Amino acid sequence: MSEQAEVQFGREVCGDLTAAESREWLVTNGIGGYASGTIAGIQTRRYHGLLVAALQPPVGRTQLVSAIDEVVHYAGADFSLSTHRWAGGAVDPQGFLLLEDFHLEGSTPVWTYALADALLEKRVWMRQGENTTYIQYTLLRGSTKLEMELNALVNYRDFHSLTHAGNWRMNIAPVEHGVKVQAFDGATPFYLKSTSATCEPRHEWYLGCIYAEETERGLSDREDRLFAALFRATLEPGSSFVLVVSTEPATSLDSETVLAEQANHDVKLFQEWQTKNEALAGDAPSWLWQLVLAADQFIVKRSLTEEPGGRSIIAGYHWFGDWGRDTMIALPGLTLATGRAEVAKQILLAFSRYVDSGMLPNNFPDAGGQPEYNTVDATLWYFESIRQYFVATQDAVTLQKLFPVLATMIDAHIAGTRYNIHVDPADGLLYAGVPGVQLTWMDAKIGDWVVTPRTGKPVEINALWINALETMAGFARLLANPADTYEKLAAKAKKSFQKFWNADRNCCFDVIDSPGIGNDASLRPNQIFAVSLPDSPLTSEQQNAVLDICARHLLTSYGLRSLAPGEPGYTGHYDGGPRERDAAYHQGTVWGWLLGPFALAHYRVYHDREAALRFLEPLGRQIYSNGLGTLSEIFDGDAPFTPRGCIAQAWTVAEVLRAWQVIAYGRKPSINHQ
Repeated sequence: MSEQAEVQFGREVCGDLTAAESREWLVTNGIGGYASGTIAGIQTRRYHGLLVAALQPPVGRTQLVSAIDEVVHYAGADFSLSTHRWAGGAVDPQGFLLLEDFHLEGSTPVWTYALADALLEKRVWMRQGENTTYIQYTLLRGSTKLEMELNALVNYRDFHSLTHAGNWRMNIAPVEHGVKVQAFDGATPFYLKSTSATCEPRHEWYLGCIYAEETERGLSDREDRLFAALFRATLEPGSSFVLVVSTEPATSLDSETVLAEQANHDVKLFQEWQTKNEALAGDAPSWLWQLVLAADQFIVKRSLTEEPGGRSIIAGYHWFGDWGRDTMIALPGLTLATGRAEVAKQILLAFSRYVDSGMLPNNFPDAGGQPEYNTVDATLWYFESIRQYFVATQDAVTLQKLFPVLATMIDAHIAGTRYNIHVDPADGLLYAGVPGVQLTWMDAKIGDWVVTPRTGKPVEINALWINALETMAGFARLLANPADTYEKLAAKAKKSFQKFWNADRNCCFDVIDSPGIGNDASLRPNQIFAVSLPDSPLTSEQQNAVLDICARHLLTSYGLRSLAPGEPGYTGHYDGGPRERDAAYHQGTVWGWLLGPFALAHYRVYHDREAALRFLEPLGRQIYSNGLGTLSEIFDGDAPFTPRGCIAQAWTVAEVLRAWQVIAYGRKPSINHQ
């Protein structure tokens, strides 16, 4: 099982700085905190660090421990294991040249350094449910003892920010086994400890670290970090020691027990997936096993008074929080496809508490506070997530609890709610939009400029609306409630959906009835949902035509382009500063999550299981590049489709897992086809 899931590199990657720093690892703690960096050990983003703690789980993410600089004294020689890039461009030291191997052991990153005849292993993991990171060193091989000095570099900042030292002086105080660091009065204290190393408090600023990815993104790229403590340890061959960094004053320093807990956590995830997919587990590609572990990294606790066991989904690492839209799109793949229906229920119930004016929130601010409701599609994806949950579980008790919430949502959309979201009584289709607000997933905005204005009746919104009405009719019948209203609304909207058909291009308009535009004939991927969702409003011939035009003009190895080449505004590369990147975000950039719906649509139209599964293969193999063991958010629209954006995106991982399961089992995902 571990061999199937393993991501591994030797010196051919580890010793090449360009290759090694472009591959990033990630570990998470289930409450929004994480640790992340590169194979090379060099930090290329402001978001990298060994302890980025969620101080208001799952948000309030704060970088506390930036890095550990290790120097090894062995057999009369000194070896620096760390790698840094400094102002002026110098890379010093160059510890990546000592790396003989890097691999993921389940979800745990493991480095092996060759130091003369010695092999030193390093591994990093977090404790689930705690803002605690463990860094363990083991002397696997050596002809004599090895001595280490570890310089702990700390910080205290919002993970979006950067630190410039100035005259900032933190309070660093000795405690048993290490030090306590308090950045300023009122700051959350954190601890650096080891039971098998000596510790000396320090207070020296390292100035001018440069983050290459921030430079590339046109953002501020220079930071100072505080050398807060020096740890010294001696290792005999076969022995280990661990450095623990945590916000918990009494966290366990028993690294072996906590490492076993993490290994058991990974094994349990595998077992849950195997139980759900027992008939096909043996035929699953190796990358799918790793994605089962990746799926867990996005699932976090979001406790509420009414739902103390509430859960949510982080949209992407490193910088996204939990978004309503992303959560509902990703939920089926991250939970149901992996055999974790109880987690799905916790998320669905938790979000039901946030419904307001018939809408689900779009996002929760990083610093806490009131959620924002600027989305038309999160609510509609909620219906689809609940439908898939019921198909998987037949949980009538939870359905009975959620049905009144869903009914109020339908009523609110008929009556009209925020941002002019309302059902057009003339045709039964859903209209949404006001100037200056982006409501669909194509949501890039620069100042007052909405890059992809889709006010009117977007095609995927109405495919989702029809799907929601059909779902409600099915739920009503199951619960012996009146279904006539939903059936009539669905029939009217389905008939009117033909207004989306663009006979000139033999596909769907992207938006119809748009103010000042009329019908938008831009060739975009949103129409694929009119084929992939369970209740399609298109004829068989139209479904075929939509699939074929998307395949010819939008399909790439890693997803669908957000706009076809040749269309006005097409941008084939997602790069430059924030304005350039936001302008390209939905103007040709490839989105990985769309490959799942495309493969499902292909299977629906052509009934060729092997062909549909093959579409997922190139994206699945992306676990070996960029975000290791996981899948990226976006890619350039032009070959070679360089990965961009978040290194780990929830809906990309989720839709690959979900599509693989549905296609491999040949299921018809509908409450009417169980």
